[in-house]
Amino acid sequence: MATIPVTKISSSEGARPVPVIAMGTATESSIAGTEVVKPSILIEAVKLGYRHFDTAAIYQTEKPVGEAVAEALRLGLIKSRSEVFITTKLWCNSADRHLVLPALKQSLKNLGLEYVDLYLIHWPFKANQKKFELPIPNECIAAMDIKAVWEGMEECQNLGLTKSIGVSNFSAKRIEQILSFAKIPPAVNQVEMNPLWQQKKLNRFCKENGIVVTAYSPLGATGNSAWGHNRVMECDILQGIAESKGKTVAQISLRWLYEQGVIIAVKSFNTERMKQNLDIFDWSLTEEELNKIDQIPQRRHIYLIGSIITELNDVFAEIDTELD
Repeated sequence: MATIPVTKISSSEGARPVPVIAMGTATESSIAGTEVVKPSILIEAVKLGYRHFDTAAIYQTEKPVGEAVAEALRLGLIKSRSEVFITTKLWCNSADRHLVLPALKQSLKNLGLEYVDLYLIHWPFKANQKKFELPIPNECIAAMDIKAVWEGMEECQNLGLTKSIGVSNFSAKRIEQILSFAKIPPAVNQVEMNPLWQQKKLNRFCKENGIVVTAYSPLGATGNSAWGHNRVMECDILQGIAESKGKTVAQISLRWLYEQGVIIAVKSFNTERMKQNLDIFDWSLTEEELNKIDQIPQRRHIYLIGSIITELNDVFAEIDTELD
């Protein structure tokens, strides 16, 4: 079983350890509600050494994650709840001051847990829709009152229902806004990040403000037709480095992210690949290899307009522009 290194994030208990590799659980079919992620896959991950699981209200995977934790305890794979780190997220239809706490309570009910380790605002916008549907109708999109929503997040932490709070898909500008009034600053910002979208400025800004970045789509979410691409796996530079080191392209990308000091949310339900994704800690990239990766042309992939909505929308246009 692999031992995954930890980093530290701010929490209600001071600096708290968090495993640097998280098992992602978002799938097209789980979000669409057409297929359920099986707890048995997550149990397999626990057996391999995964201890950090990343879920969200919108993924519809909170229940299987909770069932996997309960089963891991029953099987003796873990001795206590504190051995696993659970991240979940507030969906945009609950991005109102009075809805934040009930949303987290519902997530905890789904998970069968008394607390989560990290609770994130999923996107910086509000969706006025009771039931999630894609694309979100234009008239349902509204600007988020970030001060009011952040107060709700702080309440969740003060009540002990989450150990840490943070954001996802937030630009430096929006984080600065939170920092101007927050009693509890964000611990984490989860964003798209990989060798083809390196987020150097944002990662530097977050580090300067004591915020840890979590990288999602670390391999470009390859194989996912809704929001994935193959550009990371097909990158000539990464392929060349992988060949010379006897590693996979995935391992080169994940090792590069690890060396940037970020948490990595990686998703594979294939046992062999799950194992390979953890085999990145006993070797490193050379200065020359890092320089080569630095030269890769940069291109962001995930945009709100074209994925979550199809029409032009001012709220989304602003978010998309800031994240570039």
